[in-house]
Amino acid sequence: MPYASLRDFMARLESAGKLVRVKTPVSTALEMTEIQTRLLAEQGPAVLFENVTMADGRPSPIPVLVNLFGTVERVAWGMDREPHQLREIGETLAFLKQPEPPGGWREALEMLPLLKTVLAMKPKTVSRAPCQEIVLTGDDIDLGRLPIQGCWPGEPAPLITWPLIVTKGPGDTREDGYNLGIYRMQVTGRNTTLMRWLKHRGGAQHYRRWVKEKGAALPAAAVIGADPGTILAAVTPVPDTLSEYQFAGLLRGRKVELVDCKTIPLKVPAQAEIVIEGHVMLDEFGDEGPYGDHTGYYNSVESFPVFRVVRSPCDRSRSIFRPSPGDRPMSPRCSAKP
Repeated sequence: MPYASLRDFMARLESAGKLVRVKTPVSTALEMTEIQTRLLAEQGPAVLFENVTMADGRPSPIPVLVNLFGTVERVAWGMDREPHQLREIGETLAFLKQPEPPGGWREALEMLPLLKTVLAMKPKTVSRAPCQEIVLTGDDIDLGRLPIQGCWPGEPAPLITWPLIVTKGPGDTREDGYNLGIYRMQVTGRNTTLMRWLKHRGGAQHYRRWVKEKGAALPAAAVIGADPGTILAAVTPVPDTLSEYQFAGLLRGRKVELVDCKTIPLKVPAQAEIVIEGHVMLDEFGDEGPYGDHTGYYNSVESFPVFRVVRSPCDRSRSIFRPSPGDRPMSPRCSAKP
């Protein structure tokens, strides 16, 4: 069965010995990144830090999952496949991106099943969802509740490194359809971050068109902890003719379930762990960086727009992920009310 949620995928990894729980206290300030760096270099397991210490010494009620896709095998499993089947994904992408006219009736008939499957994987909307069980709005919003990592020495602030950013353009054209992208977010206050997206990325293009046509801030949602297929779809070069939500359904073999956000006109994965709703501001910018990058160097400081939160994640008293045998029930996932 395809993974409906991150919890399902974690259960698969743990049962296969590919996920380890660490109960020893680990700090979000540099220590966690140092461990992850060694795990990745050694093709180690995914790790769930269950006893997280914040940079100021406070214990965090929220665990941190790291190195989830640290091996080719786990990437393939996240797509509900084995490593030797990844080539098929590439062939499917190539076909969808630049389909050539069929050479004859036989070839056309062979293409039909894939085309029908793609068309059948449009996401469906549900009225209730696990990500809408707990709400924080207004003065209760505080991104400091999250165990956000400080990765490398000399960086200016903690950085949300794997948020799934959901945006939509101002019109009804194909280019204004839903876009999912991974853009890092420098935390600048209780309810603000910077949104670092390169100009050619889908979210940045939506932002430019929204500002030009609407003259207003762009609604955006940061999703943390979606199902593996949706996360991987967001970092895959999906053709412009296909939404990442639709491609995620193709990877999963099952439609992605979405739910309406509570404060902005967007839809987000219903099984997400945390959803942060807000707006990328029209006339507010800040200097982002310098941050250590995968290149081995620190990025230069650049100006990016401010993301202002109108709904934030909740605090939690127990692990948000699937418990070990004998553990108490899972706590509810984060939510919001208008």
